[in-house]
Amino acid sequence: MAHIITGRLVDCLERKIFPARLVVENDRLLAVDPLPEGPETDRLPFLLPGFIDAHVHIESSMLIPSAFARLAVVHGTVATVSDPHEIANVCGKQGVDFMIENGRTVPFKFYFGAPSCVPATVFETAGAELDCRAVEELLDRPEILYLSEMMNFPGALHGDPEVLGKIEAARQRGKPVDGHAPGLRGDDMRRYVARGISTDHECFTLAEAREKLEAGMKIIIREGSAARNFEALADLLHEHADHLMFGSDDMHPDSLVEGHIDRLCARAVARGIDIFNVLRAACVNPVLHYGLEVGQLRPGDPADFILVEDLTGFRVTETWINGCCVARHGRSLIPAVDPQAEASRLAREVNRFSCAPKQPSDFQCPDGGAAVYPLPVIEALDGQLITGRLPLQPRRLEGHWVADPDHDILKIVVVNRYREAPVAAAFIRNFGLKTGALASSVAHDSHNIVAVGVDDESLCRTVNLVIRERGGVSCVRDALESILPLPVGGLMSDDDGYRVAAAYTAIDRMAKESGATLQAPFMTLSFMALLVIPHLKLSDLGLFDGDAFRFLHPPLTRPPSPAESLT
Repeated sequence: MAHIITGRLVDCLERKIFPARLVVENDRLLAVDPLPEGPETDRLPFLLPGFIDAHVHIESSMLIPSAFARLAVVHGTVATVSDPHEIANVCGKQGVDFMIENGRTVPFKFYFGAPSCVPATVFETAGAELDCRAVEELLDRPEILYLSEMMNFPGALHGDPEVLGKIEAARQRGKPVDGHAPGLRGDDMRRYVARGISTDHECFTLAEAREKLEAGMKIIIREGSAARNFEALADLLHEHADHLMFGSDDMHPDSLVEGHIDRLCARAVARGIDIFNVLRAACVNPVLHYGLEVGQLRPGDPADFILVEDLTGFRVTETWINGCCVARHGRSLIPAVDPQAEASRLAREVNRFSCAPKQPSDFQCPDGGAAVYPLPVIEALDGQLITGRLPLQPRRLEGHWVADPDHDILKIVVVNRYREAPVAAAFIRNFGLKTGALASSVAHDSHNIVAVGVDDESLCRTVNLVIRERGGVSCVRDALESILPLPVGGLMSDDDGYRVAAAYTAIDRMAKESGATLQAPFMTLSFMALLVIPHLKLSDLGLFDGDAFRFLHPPLTRPPSPAESLT
């Protein structure tokens, strides 16, 4: 059966707009017939290629792929370039297989990469390892289109054989290599690019992005729930539209309910950026760079397109993928996930959780009888993944370092979820909690349990909630306790996305009622163990200097030697 759709077609490749009739048969665009201009056609909606998220970790939405698709299509997203390294760090190739298979259950175009850094570093405990041979096996699969972000840029720069082997495996198969090099500039950056790295989504200044563009990289302008770089980088679209893409990287479910790539298009146009430059980044460049089978409104293309009311707000009225209408007037036509289904039961088996409940004493931080001295304190930065490093003085109480919420110095801990091990502890500023604690088993990239709180009792309670559910995000405040269970890998729910978004909104509100001042406290918390992002982070093995790429003096319980600078 053929479908006829009329509208004002936006030809992103030829940079023109004209009224047209589309003839869709099965999964293809059979014909594009121009229509005469006139008052009637001036009232038609606009026809655009579908939006593409060029860099996203589906797992960070806390939704399995089928549930993610159900929300994304409402906003005109038809495809994602997805790095499954979150689930891979938990359970290896089994996790990647789950993401691919679950994605196939819905009419949406998920394009997955082979995770390049599992584990992300040797300075943390992960649940799995993907060596060069495992990456080669993934790259041999036709559904794996690229080598995911090469976070180990020190290994690339210094010729680590395992790193170079993975890059070479992608090169031999004609598949691009994504980069990840926050703040890398100058000769080191050019050497990194020369290894075959083709993109970066970690630029947080205009100067850094321009330098990487000049070196031949494509830049993905990232706007997620915690890392927000659109305002800093959007003006690149004026001159470099052919080399830019949009990506969310990590987006929580409440954010996805509100908008996706459509929002970035509206914000870019509002800045006065040419509409064709904007749509080049949103719809075209990911197809060309990664070789995606996503239609561009040409005869013979897959019938992937969207209808929008105008080219300013980009309100989507219909989304079509492979000739099927999957969303109409703000309502998803993809069926809701049934958490009682057999597929859901199998999803819950994709997990690794082997730690017992904790006691408050497990979270103590003895001062070792040392004289008072400043400690290196993590400075969380709202809207950024990078952190600062502050020499501050927590409180001392009965021979222990303790949090000082009056001065916004809280305790942060990482609990190994894969085996019994001592709890790693440090201190952090800018979370703002006045009472209670937050915890999450979404803790990039190894996904141990990370928590921040005002006292050891609260930390223990919130961590034990996560352990009880074998994954989740939790909050405690006084006698109140709340958890959003994430039984799939400790990362994702197997429930419907709209229900998950509502539950996340509620626990986010509870965190802010406890004093949290960050826009997205749980998302920010999830990055405090991400060692490959400077400057100071905490793994399950200790406090880590992301600039020197080594542990600081591991315990906080002895005075530093003269050679150990804390500033």
